[in-house]
Amino acid sequence: MDRNPSPPPEGDDETAEEADAIGETVYSKHWLFSTLTRLIQMVTEHESHQGDSLEELSEEQENELCKVWDMAMDKDVAGFLQEFKAPDILLGVITKSHSPRLTEICVGILGNMACFHETCVSLSQNADLGAVLLLLLGDNDPPTLLETCRLLLTCVSQPDVAPLWLERIQQQTATCSNLCFIMRSSTNVELLMKVGELVDKLLDEDEELMKSWLSRLPSESHQDKNTHQDITVSLLEAAVQIRKEGPEALEAYMHALQLLTTVDEGLQHLVSDGGSGMPLWTFVCEVVCEDLCQPDDPPLILQEQKALLAPALALLSALHTSLQIDISEDTHTSPPLQTHATYLDLMKDDHLTDKIWVAALKNLLPEYITAVSFCSVPP
Repeated sequence: MDRNPSPPPEGDDETAEEADAIGETVYSKHWLFSTLTRLIQMVTEHESHQGDSLEELSEEQENELCKVWDMAMDKDVAGFLQEFKAPDILLGVITKSHSPRLTEICVGILGNMACFHETCVSLSQNADLGAVLLLLLGDNDPPTLLETCRLLLTCVSQPDVAPLWLERIQQQTATCSNLCFIMRSSTNVELLMKVGELVDKLLDEDEELMKSWLSRLPSESHQDKNTHQDITVSLLEAAVQIRKEGPEALEAYMHALQLLTTVDEGLQHLVSDGGSGMPLWTFVCEVVCEDLCQPDDPPLILQEQKALLAPALALLSALHTSLQIDISEDTHTSPPLQTHATYLDLMKDDHLTDKIWVAALKNLLPEYITAVSFCSVPP
């Protein structure tokens, strides 16, 4: 006798959904697998049929890949992507793609995956991926550059893999040139801020890298001829460009510039003929006097500005001494006198009062109480 089929046992659908879920998320393994498979097919078929790389994404393709990009912010999804060999897939797509948007999305997915320690370590150990990412710093697409810098900054900020990346960057001589070109030519504020953070981190992590960027002799290629002198000028030009965005935007650049003065090569370059020492001095004075220290600012405001004010004051102190070309090489001014001289120069236009200066030093540099006391004594 004909009858309707029996209903499936209760719980089968729920069990299947749980098996398909990625970790503790509601994201589907099958959907993610299918999306990445279609990505491979799309790039491969376009290359074989058209004889060229994919240049444009359809709206549907872009939406699906952007979902993967968002999903990769979840630790379970990042781990699944790693197990599924997604980094190798994305690397292959990046090398074949002529679509800036596709490249941006692929690098963005990798950037989100790198936010987690285990996947960051695994990504960093991929030598081919590392080489391609550094080459992407020479790309001309701002969104791709932004995602590349974000990914590199994330990896360099992981102590376990930072030495590996620093070694690669030291060996890839075009990295400095590419970063300098971005800082000198880009008008994209978000990109400039991220590049500043990356450069600041690199200089802070590796003094030898900083010295090599300052002292490397120019090669015969036109692009690299000014590599050895670009870093200070590039940092200053980018800082001038983003100053209007507010003090927070300047923090990385001010700290990076201050780091350059901690090595002899940096100071020598700043005070050399054609160096940027005087323009830098003028710029930092304007930032301190016009953007930071105002006559009615309470000490609390200065404390909030310490991330920018501290390197600015250190820069002024270093530059003041180095730019005194009439002082013999064997004469050294004591730290309190350096601070006092800088203080006097800034007071000439009545922008920085004695009260504000002393409050700033007490808040930011408590270890220099002797210098603070010296500044408090009328000259």
